[in-house]
Amino acid sequence: MREAELLDLAPLADFWRQKHNPNSDVSYVVDTNLNYTNLCDAYCSFCAFYRTDPNDPSAYTYTVEQIMDKIERARKNGVRTVLMQGGLNSDLQLDYYLKMVSETKKRFPDVTPHYWSAPEIVRMTEVSEMSYEQVFEALWEAGQRSMPGGGSEILSDEVKATVSRFKPKDTVDQWTEVHAAAHKVGFKTTATMMYGHVEKDQHVIESLEHIRDVQDRALKNKNQGGFTAFIPWSYKKDNTALAKLIDEEAGPNQYLRIIAISRIMLDNVPHIQASWFSEGKKTGQIALRFGADDFGGTLFDENVMLAAGFYNRTTEDEVREMIAEAGFSPVQRLTNYVIVEGQKTESALSN
Repeated sequence: MREAELLDLAPLADFWRQKHNPNSDVSYVVDTNLNYTNLCDAYCSFCAFYRTDPNDPSAYTYTVEQIMDKIERARKNGVRTVLMQGGLNSDLQLDYYLKMVSETKKRFPDVTPHYWSAPEIVRMTEVSEMSYEQVFEALWEAGQRSMPGGGSEILSDEVKATVSRFKPKDTVDQWTEVHAAAHKVGFKTTATMMYGHVEKDQHVIESLEHIRDVQDRALKNKNQGGFTAFIPWSYKKDNTALAKLIDEEAGPNQYLRIIAISRIMLDNVPHIQASWFSEGKKTGQIALRFGADDFGGTLFDENVMLAAGFYNRTTEDEVREMIAEAGFSPVQRLTNYVIVEGQKTESALSN
């Protein structure tokens, strides 16, 4: 990770990309990212999104009906997946989350509710006094089948002690136990990593080791669930408390290095996702030559990165164009990586 020439990593990572996904297809999903509340007591130093005072004019918690209205508008734009995350709000009981899932499935049966992340699951267990597995079973019964990988940041307790809320249970073990429980129930989840703040190279490798170990456990136990993809992105420091510890944000070279290393190292995770959204569109395109085989989603609504001063938007047509310009064939997928029929187009470059 430290000494390899960047351009030497590209063919090596692409070799392993072709081992896992031997074709010229690059997938993407038409999705939106909704936030149901920004009230949160986690006090993460890297976040500019959360509010702690319910009387703050900028604080909000949407009702289930208000979220359904947002999903209805998104569905009219062709959205097939709704990714939803928010703050850790102890006033919300488990029934709120279950109703959010069940109403989504009832009203929009062709939309995938890709809801919550590990910290939110932990909060659900706290307010309901249920286990991780019991919460996932309740969500499964309501109609949910997948979960995003947020809340991992860097999977190192040393790093978490600096950047996250740090209680005795708020550790790497907590994040990995939540995902292991999800996989046992049958959920497909993603794994993420936010780098470019206080971590060192060994912490990045430690994160990848934890992710690979959790996936190994799911495969060994022949669970129906498991990680579908790994998604890294760089920390954006504007308007965050952590900014005072950071001289400058990580650049494209570091991102491409991490994409390549993750493809080489995560031999049991099917997909590596490139991010046009967090790293810029050109860098996202180049990442497709460094081992990535997926281009993420359209993210029509996204407010967490926006709160940190980062604004990047696109359309489905532009996503397809970016993939084709990079020399690949764009194919639309669902959250579980099933390809949508009739969506494949030819690459803009001849093979």
